[in-house]
Amino acid sequence: MNKVSPKSLLNSKWTKVEVINKEKHFIITAVEFDEEQRVSECIIEAVINNNEYSINWRDLKNPQLWKIGWQ
Repeated sequence: MNKVSPKSLLNSKWTKVEVINKEKHFIITAVEFDEEQRVSECIIEAVINNNEYSINWRDLKNPQLWKIGWQ
């Protein structure tokens, strides 16, 4: 399991295990917290084409979906 902290999400880099549309490398560009400091929204951007996606940040913990850093 990838160790991911909500406070260190912003600007972190990720590699998607299953490449779709040549989108392999991503960066977290926005993280919003609610009043209880829980992540309410996480935006990830593909480096190759700047497409943005809203994701569940907990999915980043799954090493079958994501690798930490650009690999």
